[in-house]
Amino acid sequence: MELRLSHLHRFVYSHFFFGGVRQAVGMLAPVMVLGGLFDQMAIGLIATFGALCVAIIDQPGPHWHRANEMLGGSILGTATVAITGLASSHPVLIWAAVVAQCFAFSMLSVFGRKGGQISFACLLLMSLTMHSPLSPSQVLLHATATLGGGLFYLLFSTLASRLFGLREEQQALSVALFATGEYMAARSAFYDVNNDLDDCYRDMILRQATMTEQHQAARDMVLRALPRGGGAGDRRRVMLWNLFSDMIALLDTMIATHTDYALLRRALGDADVLLFGRDALRKMSLDLEHIALAVSRNRPAVHRNSVKAELRAIEYELEQLRQQGFPASNPEVYAVLVQVLRRLRNAARVVDRLYEHTRGAADAVPVGSLRVDKSLTRFLSRQQFRMGMLTSNLRLDSPHCRYALRVTLAAALAMTLTAFVPQLQPHGYWIVLTVVIIMKPGFAVTRQRNGWRLLGTLIGCGLALAAFHATDKPSMLFTIMLVACVLGNSLVLVNYMASGVFNTLFVLLAFHFISPGTLAVVGERALDTAVGCALALACSYFLPWWEHRYMGPLSRAALSANREYLRSGLRYVGQMQARHARQDASVTAAPAESGPPEAAATPSALQEANLSWQLSRKNVHVAFANMAEAFYRMMNEPRSRQQNVPEVNNLMIQNHILASQIAAAMPMLADLPATPPGMAQMLAQIQAVLDGEQPADSLANITIETEGDLAALAYPLRQMQKAAQMLVKELGGLADPAGPVLPARQAA
Repeated sequence: MELRLSHLHRFVYSHFFFGGVRQAVGMLAPVMVLGGLFDQMAIGLIATFGALCVAIIDQPGPHWHRANEMLGGSILGTATVAITGLASSHPVLIWAAVVAQCFAFSMLSVFGRKGGQISFACLLLMSLTMHSPLSPSQVLLHATATLGGGLFYLLFSTLASRLFGLREEQQALSVALFATGEYMAARSAFYDVNNDLDDCYRDMILRQATMTEQHQAARDMVLRALPRGGGAGDRRRVMLWNLFSDMIALLDTMIATHTDYALLRRALGDADVLLFGRDALRKMSLDLEHIALAVSRNRPAVHRNSVKAELRAIEYELEQLRQQGFPASNPEVYAVLVQVLRRLRNAARVVDRLYEHTRGAADAVPVGSLRVDKSLTRFLSRQQFRMGMLTSNLRLDSPHCRYALRVTLAAALAMTLTAFVPQLQPHGYWIVLTVVIIMKPGFAVTRQRNGWRLLGTLIGCGLALAAFHATDKPSMLFTIMLVACVLGNSLVLVNYMASGVFNTLFVLLAFHFISPGTLAVVGERALDTAVGCALALACSYFLPWWEHRYMGPLSRAALSANREYLRSGLRYVGQMQARHARQDASVTAAPAESGPPEAAATPSALQEANLSWQLSRKNVHVAFANMAEAFYRMMNEPRSRQQNVPEVNNLMIQNHILASQIAAAMPMLADLPATPPGMAQMLAQIQAVLDGEQPADSLANITIETEGDLAALAYPLRQMQKAAQMLVKELGGLADPAGPVLPARQAA
């Protein structure tokens, strides 16, 4: 089996590196112009810090949203510099200003990830402005330079987005394709009997959560920039649309049914048929990696694996089992194997189409509709910034308020400590900077970042010492600072510790240009970082909000999403079966009797039902991802704070099974002229159980039709029945914690 693409290869062509280069150029352009042409290095670096504030907010996403967020961040950052600068000459005022701003900006976490980015950018500017006391005239100069740097970066980013907007879309889609390939690789592990099933489920659920996030990011980029004409750029967008559509089709194929892997292992052991399924999935996951890399490089994908041998081998194994009478003795296992073969065939066809799409043929035909109308806009992310979200969270039972109080306490302790310890006083800003970098709403993330930040700072200080010893030429040091800036921005979402190394190096070199000092300053930074880490760790235990308090609301949200998924799926089935009935009636009716009004209304109702079902499916993935991420954050917390672990783990698995079986059953039901009575009764009772109208035990004794082709439909319905029973029972026994849910990815 071919080795996977190296992480370095993927990183160089990823949007992480591309974005890091863009951010570094936009950040350092002010200091290069002002320092290089006008010999105003200090003012240039202040403008660079203003650009840095905006660059933190400049993350992949829709261009219009990014522009608004960067403009707001630039204005808030300028206000932060003005407030901090005016208070910097007065010990009591600067203490109060820092504490107040830490609380106010930390409360922006109520707005989700974007709010957190704006909060961090402003707190970073606050910490850097504390570097030395400023006179009122200097405050005006600093605020003006900060605003100028921020607005310059906003214009630079807008121009770069117009020039490289298509490349950004390609890279967002590439990341989603990579995540899909990793998800397929995780699915392949189930077919290896040497792998523990629980470990396989944990890995698959984690990768599915990541994949859901990347798919939504790609959806937001692709759906907002669809073709409008026939130019070359539009032909490339047709290619991106087709790639995106078939990527979603591939995902649907993979999750369209849940395979009972425990049943397969019990019945087949380490039979070759399972190994062939594993190898086929691994090959297709490798194919997706090559396709993703080709998309990010804007080149056709030329490398291709073939799974024909594995598919034919599975067909041969199934024929051998059939001749041995296996379908009669183990009909359920044989039906599962047939489903696996069909799913692999369909997935292979989709992968072949993805290869074709990368060629970007001039006569390529778009898949489905390319118009962004009200139906497609429902699939896009929505970000709300309402003042009511802030005021409603100003209470102690709000996790956002508790987080703001923790940051405020840590900053207050840092300011108090530096005021009474003369050795720390000159570098108090670095301790506060360490605190705001490390402290995050979640306890596990704060503790994890603590070690990474400390180690990254120590290594960064070592690299700074090496750079100062190696050369004293400003041009060489500036080049090193440029490289550190690029890598620090590029690695922040890939490797936090490595990002900390290069960001430390960048900041030390930047302050060296502002006020050159002795090498002892580097060692002092390491000591200050250690103090900041200790404060952050200690304050993380103040009013903590443990992840187990989210599990009840998130579990109910996942169940509610599945309930709506089933309801919208049945509406779609009803529309499809009504269309079949009308088509059959039109064949037998006289021409004069077949009036057009009802037929004309049918496509619209059917399209709406189909879109509602697809939207419900997306919301299921979002709810499941939110639950999975919270669960794995909980698993990184102290063991004493991990509550209901087996129950929550089983809830995640059963939610996954229920969603998979709904996805499998609805298309088969839609192909029938009418739902058989027994199956209709089972579906109605599953709905009633999920709605809480009937006890879970009411699903125990229901007989459904299994004649002919209905046998293939009976399996997913029985799996839905079992999953619904277990979900309701497990959720009923789960402790009911109080408190709101994190504003993670929003369901539509």
